[in-house]
Amino acid sequence: MKQALLLLILALFFFSCQQSDPADAIPNEYKIIPRPIDLTPKMGKFIFTENTKILLASPDEELQLAAEYLKALFVEINTIEEGTAGKDAIVFELDASIENEEGYVLNIDPYEVSIKAKTAAGAFYAVQTFRQLVQDQEESDLGLMGVPCVEIKDAPRYQYRGIHLDVGRHFFPIDFIKKFIDLLAVHKFNRFHWHLTEDQGWRLEIKKYPKLQEVAACRDETLIGHYNDQPHQFDGKKYCGFYTQDEAREIVKYAADRFITVIPEIEMPGHGQAAIAAYPELGCTGKQIGTATKWGVFEDVYCPNEATFEFLENVLLEVMDIFPSKYIHIGGDECPKAQWEKSSFCQDLIRKEGLEDEHGLQSYFIGRMEKFINSHGRSIIGWDEILEGGLAPNATVMSWRGTEGGISAAKQGHDVIMTPTTYCYLDYYQSDSPKEPLAIGGYLPLEKVYNYEPTPAELTSEEAKHILGAQGNIWTEYMKTPEQVEYMAFPRACAIAEITWSPKEGKDYDDFVDRLSTHVKRLKNMGVNVANKIYDIKTSVLSGDGKGVRVGLLPKMAGIDIRYTFNGTVPSSESHSYSDAVYIEESGVLRATSFDGEQAVGNSSQLVFNLHKAAGKQISLTNEPAEKYNGNGPGSLINGVAGSNGRYGGAEWLGFEGKDFGAVIDLGEVMPISKVSTRFFNGKGQWIYPPKTISIGTSTDGETFSEMEALEVADSDKKIIEVEVGLSETKTRFIKIYVKRFGLIPNGAQGSGHEAWLFVDEVVVE
Repeated sequence: MKQALLLLILALFFFSCQQSDPADAIPNEYKIIPRPIDLTPKMGKFIFTENTKILLASPDEELQLAAEYLKALFVEINTIEEGTAGKDAIVFELDASIENEEGYVLNIDPYEVSIKAKTAAGAFYAVQTFRQLVQDQEESDLGLMGVPCVEIKDAPRYQYRGIHLDVGRHFFPIDFIKKFIDLLAVHKFNRFHWHLTEDQGWRLEIKKYPKLQEVAACRDETLIGHYNDQPHQFDGKKYCGFYTQDEAREIVKYAADRFITVIPEIEMPGHGQAAIAAYPELGCTGKQIGTATKWGVFEDVYCPNEATFEFLENVLLEVMDIFPSKYIHIGGDECPKAQWEKSSFCQDLIRKEGLEDEHGLQSYFIGRMEKFINSHGRSIIGWDEILEGGLAPNATVMSWRGTEGGISAAKQGHDVIMTPTTYCYLDYYQSDSPKEPLAIGGYLPLEKVYNYEPTPAELTSEEAKHILGAQGNIWTEYMKTPEQVEYMAFPRACAIAEITWSPKEGKDYDDFVDRLSTHVKRLKNMGVNVANKIYDIKTSVLSGDGKGVRVGLLPKMAGIDIRYTFNGTVPSSESHSYSDAVYIEESGVLRATSFDGEQAVGNSSQLVFNLHKAAGKQISLTNEPAEKYNGNGPGSLINGVAGSNGRYGGAEWLGFEGKDFGAVIDLGEVMPISKVSTRFFNGKGQWIYPPKTISIGTSTDGETFSEMEALEVADSDKKIIEVEVGLSETKTRFIKIYVKRFGLIPNGAQGSGHEAWLFVDEVVVE
């Protein structure tokens, strides 16, 4: 009996050593972003003590780098030694049996943390996972941290996981660039695409061409407000900034120490106005111009003559000396051809080289630069316009105007990085709230980013191998400060991190948001101005199928209750609880708020409903809207909610590119109507034009329509152009609407030569 009691005491003593605190018996939680491939929970914790040390089982210089990074994170760790195992130790070891080059195995036990990886990069990513687990823990009475025990086997889905930052429109200090790179490292990104040159500023020192620092790095003033605000206003303040080569090298090393490759971008042949302002001979007109002071696309582009090629080759020699990246990004996007069309030199060159047109001339330009870069052992990346006129033979394509460019390039056997505006442009509005800071336009909520699938279904398994990964893009026309960049980037960049790292299988937005609710706290503790939108109410106003106007509300999160009112008052914890769609049967104001218990969390939502005879009825469209501007479907046009005056990308607007708008509304029964009105967005800076004409037809049977003569739509400087078509007292069941688009954007305007977009909002029938 005494022996049995002794054994029991010893067993309890041993268990208490393994479980350093009774609370450790509670199952651990693992809120890791991006989500690992395989996670096996364990009970207990590894506790940091004053004796905690790092052991290097594999003497490797880069592995030492990952270990030093971990040591710098935690003041509790004092030493890094060589060794293979030990109590109170974090052991790093290279393991050739791990298949993925960036894969790792993280095993946390009560007395030891084991990090095994194929390469040092994998060990570094294990550190990032370990770091998140540590950040979630409260300090113990001893002031030491505990890390939940777990075994994680992990590796990235894609080899290219990137974020782009434009410093041409607005310049950001070195300290912020480092902070930004640190944030990329936390999320296991491995590429930082640094957009260094633009029409509005050249940001990299080039020693051979000092005017790039003296002239091209400055602009006389900067546009105030949005480009669509007319007339344009400016701040009257000179704006300058560039990175010295030493600073750029510092950034390259800082990123490399975090296993991130910096890919520099030097734009050509378009977006070169700043350089042409410094050296007018680089343009086709030879005229002295200034660095651009407003946003958009400009007609002053590089002229494809020998002087230009010599300039760009000399620039790239200095760039390649600074940046060891395999890839050099040369832009290739948004190159207006008007000056090439007027240039006798360009026209002679087209004939001499046997080119078809100016698009072929752009391909010739890109091809020459690719040969030069290839001759120095590097490869080019270009935006998908480099497909125009024939793709350079060894180029990698960044597909930004949609997925079509990426699909085409992959089918031709070219490597592709997916970065479509629809899912990856982090300068778009992330909320419909009127409180959101000024942005370029568009609407890209967190859920839409997360639901993006980078590998197009149209590709075969062999073609899909050319999809290297995906990238989020941050363009900074409307981001003047580091805080604004952080606000626009996070947490949407967290979603991009997960779709590029984590397996496609098991993807679950609700689970992601649950983990993100913890991760947002980590980011805030790191001093990030994160846009915490996860508790914000998101509305989906459904209509168009004859079942009335219905409102769906999100988020659906454990422990979060949505409360709403329909009398305009602020919801309280006692207001109606949302469980399913809310049917709207009269005009009024719907307000909704998320509640955690009795505490309101996140931003509320407010929708103003003005119901009319077509609201909630059936509607069919002649042409489908663009995928990225399809609102909540065709019913968005007859749901009683007017779209925002400043945000054409919101859920209420439908956008059409190169298509007319046509629709038939079924009122369900014959009834008298007196007028039909609708609204069009006018944003010429974003290539959005009001239509030419509108016509209305009526019918009682849906087959034979009496149609009125098309009415011209008057242009104006207003952002919203409202059109009202009066009808003599007419009895009808079906209403046909036909809107003729503007057509090609004229020369001299933003987007000249491209089809104008047509944006349509609520169709009101009275």
